[in-house]
This record gives sequence, structure tokens and C-alpha cells, in this order.
Amino acid sequence: MVQTQAYLDYNATAPVRPEVVEAVRRRQEIGGNPSSVHALGRDARQAVEDAREKVAALVHVRPQQIVFTSGGTESNNLALNGLGKRQLFVSAVEHGSVLAAALIGDPDAVVVPVDRAGRIDLGALESALVEKTGAALVSIMLANNETGVVNSVAPVANLAQSFSVAVHCDAIQAAGKIAVDFDDLGVDLMSLSAHKIGGPQGVGALVVADGVELAARVIGGGQERGLRAGTENVAGVVGFGVAAEICAATLEEFEKIGALRDGMEQRLRQFAPASRVIGDDAPRLPNTSCVTMPGVASETQVIALDLAGVAVSAGAACSSGKVARSHVLEAMGVADEIADCAIRVSLGWRTTVQDLDLLYDAWTGLYTHTHGADLAHAQPAA
Repeated sequence: MVQTQAYLDYNATAPVRPEVVEAVRRRQEIGGNPSSVHALGRDARQAVEDAREKVAALVHVRPQQIVFTSGGTESNNLALNGLGKRQLFVSAVEHGSVLAAALIGDPDAVVVPVDRAGRIDLGALESALVEKTGAALVSIMLANNETGVVNSVAPVANLAQSFSVAVHCDAIQAAGKIAVDFDDLGVDLMSLSAHKIGGPQGVGALVVADGVELAARVIGGGQERGLRAGTENVAGVVGFGVAAEICAATLEEFEKIGALRDGMEQRLRQFAPASRVIGDDAPRLPNTSCVTMPGVASETQVIALDLAGVAVSAGAACSSGKVARSHVLEAMGVADEIADCAIRVSLGWRTTVQDLDLLYDAWTGLYTHTHGADLAHAQPAA
């Protein structure tokens, strides 16, 4: 029986919203294949198209631009590999699914460095694009999953367009937490995922700009306008639509979540002035904090907090449960002894003040246990 009392790992997966659970349950009871022409099939098709409209509205595109997939990883792979052979340019802090798809799919892929805040180095990207040969694609995330740092994507897209280069944006962590407008970013492709916003796991989407021609990576029955074969996950898609609709209507709630996050960081840093919040000198998602506990390994912190009923992560949660040194923090130039002591705390729609009190008690308790007499100078928490 899971004993977690304070779930603070929303960037790994957000708890499914109750409205989504109910919508998925109802759809599963109804059934139906959206490719069938009888009444039940037509009803399933309508459910998929209604959800497509809701997901499209979250990022301000037309429903026809949404291609449903099995999740963010598939969306990223379709974006990077669906435009035919192109030289790929990816930032050094991209999600593992982007880096793997780029480096395995293109031996000439260029990993572009980032600045100390974790934002792509535009000068380095421009220098790399000058050297490109043939067609190319730049892939850049809107918000980093480990630090929450938000990239200025529009200038990247403008630069890429000056070289006639397409741009893909991984907006999986950003959508539903900050305002995202596909056209304003100026990109050609954008990845989304349902389970990051309180929808079900196993469903995502790729947004495709008008005029962009993709080749399917999964072929068969020609579903999703021939771009992603296979019977649609109707219940999952419906749940995605419900979650997207709720997020679009309640985006201002993340201002309150941001205040909770800021208060948490202030308390931890006041208790342990040597601690550090990585990326706090740049715009960040309001729900994400990458915080260090000096001298205490990330894995030790995650385990100790878990035993205290608090769920957090060390870096990304897509590596079969392993805790390894973060490529994101390494790319940012964070010293190993600091990076090895960082955890990610990520808040969401169900986070309460009590959750953060539990985190504070467990974190400071561990700090006190490991640092002992060194805490004589510590000030009481606010």
C-alpha cells in the first residue's frame, strides 16, 4: 500500500483529475471503434473529434493540426524523424526522448550548448546553422522538465527561419502551466502529453503547422490523417481533452502554485543558506524547483523523503527508476558536487500548504541529521 502523504512530483506525472477519471470510465463503458461506420463507431469518432478541439484550444491551433499519439515520446520521435532525412540541431538540455531520437537517428546531429541558466545559446546555434548541409530541423523545449527554466523559443524560430530550417518545440512540461500559443512561438511542430496536465498516461499529441508534410512512423490503417496508424485510444483521448479544457480554464491557478513554490524555496534557503535553487535567475515554470541539499546525495534525499511520505524526484523520471547525474545540470555548468545533491520538487493542481510543510519537516530533518553541529548558525524558518 502506497503511503505517500505529499505528492510533489507533478513533472513526472500529475495525478489524474477526477473529471478525467469519470470521462474515461464513461467512454470505456460505451466502447466503439472510431473507424467503424455504424452508430457506435460514429459516436466514438465524435468523441475523438470533440477532444481534438479541446486539445487544440489549449495551444490556440485548429483541430486539424492535432495528431494524437501514444504520448510525448512518440510525438517527439515523429517530429524529429517524420520530416525525412535532415540534419538535427538539439539543445543540450532536451528531454532524453529528443536527444536519443536525434543522436541515434542522425550521426551528424549537433548538440547546441546552453547558458548557465539552461537556455539555448543563440550565438552557438547560429554558428552551427551556418555550417549546416542540406535540410535541417532545430528541436528546442519550451520549459525544462528538471529545472523549470523557460526558453525564449520565438527568437530561436526566427533565427532558424532565416536559414530555412524547420523548428520543433517540446512543450510537454509547459502546456497547461503557462500560456502557450503555437503561432506566437513561430514553430512548425509541437509535442504535448496528457499525463503532465492531469490526463491519463499513454496519450499525447503532435501539433503540425499548415504546409508541413510528415511521413508516418507507424503505418497501417491510415488513422490520424495517415500520420499515426492504429485504432485511437478513444478513452485516453477523451481524458486528454477533458484535462486540456480544465487547464485552459484554470491557468491562473498556477499563480497561486507559484506563490507556494516561492515560499517553499524561501523557507528551505533560510534554514540552510548553503542550499541553492538551480535556474532561479531565469524565468521558470511556476510549479518547478530544482533545489540542492549540500553534502547529501540526491538519491539519499529522494529515499529519505519517500520514507517520510513525500514524493519528489532526482532529475527526469524516464530512466527506469535509476538516479544518475543530470545531463541538464551538467550542460548548465553546475559543478558535480552541487548537481549530485539536487532534487526536483514539482507542484500541481492538488498541492496544499500542508504538503509543503511535510516536505519542509522531512528535508530539514534530514539536513539536521546529516550536518549536525554545522547547524548552529541556522536561523529559524519563517
